[in-house]
Amino acid sequence: MELKELFLKRQSTREYSDRPVETDKLKKICELAQLAPSAINAQPYKMYAIAGGKAKSFAKNIQKDGANEWASGCTAFIVIEQLEARSVTRGERVITNAEFIPNDVGILAAYIALAAEDMGVQNCIVGLRDEKGIAEFLGLPETARFPLVIALGYAAEGYPVREKRRRDFEKAVTVLE
Repeated sequence: MELKELFLKRQSTREYSDRPVETDKLKKICELAQLAPSAINAQPYKMYAIAGGKAKSFAKNIQKDGANEWASGCTAFIVIEQLEARSVTRGERVITNAEFIPNDVGILAAYIALAAEDMGVQNCIVGLRDEKGIAEFLGLPETARFPLVIALGYAAEGYPVREKRRRDFEKAVTVLE
């Protein structure tokens, strides 16, 4: 798929068919997402791919206060766990990635979303989540952090690709030469 076509087609999908996302596709999405850049190449995250019956029971973790009811229809999720900051020494300088971790997680989520869409798997990046519930579901300490979850599945029949409405280019971009 052409890059612009991919950008125009990818959207937050909130109505899914019951067709399961294939395990090999989930693995491939995560493999491609691993190519995302990160500050000092720290890759301060771990991905957890959840599918099948486990996906159905996981959905409640992104349905706080009655939100995201549509998530019950998802057949897969990728949970991003945020790892601890790292430091590297370059010459006499010590450089840390601590302040860049939110950026790195966002870039990873974008790579996941675009890789999935390129393989015909629709998705929605979700920030509303129950981190303690996710930690319990994954068998991790309740101090673990999960800044984003990507819901995945195949769009329901007839689910429309919405037109992208964006600000005028001139209002969004300034080019300095």
